[in-house]
Amino acid sequence: MQKFSAVIICKNEEEHIGACLRSLQGVTDDVVVLDNGSSDRTREIVAGSGARLIVDRWQGYGKTKNQAALQAKYDWIISLDADEQLDDELKNYLKQASPQNDNEVLVVRFKNFLGGKHLKWGEWGNDKHIRGFNRNSVKWDVEAVHEKLLLPASVNKKFADGYVLHYTAKNIQEYSEKMRRYALLNAEKYAASGRRSSWVKILFSPVFSFLKYYFFKLGFLDSWQGLVCATMTSYYTFLKYARLLELNKEKSKKSKVKSKKEPT
Repeated sequence: MQKFSAVIICKNEEEHIGACLRSLQGVTDDVVVLDNGSSDRTREIVAGSGARLIVDRWQGYGKTKNQAALQAKYDWIISLDADEQLDDELKNYLKQASPQNDNEVLVVRFKNFLGGKHLKWGEWGNDKHIRGFNRNSVKWDVEAVHEKLLLPASVNKKFADGYVLHYTAKNIQEYSEKMRRYALLNAEKYAASGRRSSWVKILFSPVFSFLKYYFFKLGFLDSWQGLVCATMTSYYTFLKYARLLELNKEKSKKSKVKSKKEPT
């Protein structure tokens, strides 16, 4: 059996962090929680659980996750978000897991929930992510949002038994606020990388997004929650490209002002 460290980053997650930490009991003797500015009871709950609480500044998702992984006791990392839990099957699997080499990563299937509804179709159906890896071979990229793992060329992906239970939002208000925040962050990420928006993207990308997840990926089978999810993703897409166009125009305006000030 290979020993793992569980690594979590969080801020103001008092509603979720307790259940997340309880799901890790008996799986590992090293749980690292990096908190970046909670003003609720998150730190109190973490400290009372026996997990190691580290307080540090926010550097964006990728950099902060890498910083948290450096604090782990073991090189093998199980990465979780505060609103995620291991089910019993996954817990049993991890207790027996024995990676064959440092380039092996663990792919975990997800069950995503909106409120108490398990979303089996649409964008959230058949969801899976790499959540187990060796920090000497695999690191997060440095993106501020929608961070990804940088994998070695000879990576060996292994699928775990069981699921991560992801309680993405307790209600529509929380879900809409989360989607708005991610849309604006992603627009800034796109702008920084030089990507461009247009009225065509603003008008048609949200429509295509809705059709894809509600009809083509059978989101309508998830009842009214499936409609909510497809609509929210459409809204996210609209807001992302609308804000990106605004950022593009602001950058262009600054460039014109700068060029006028430069001596000829």
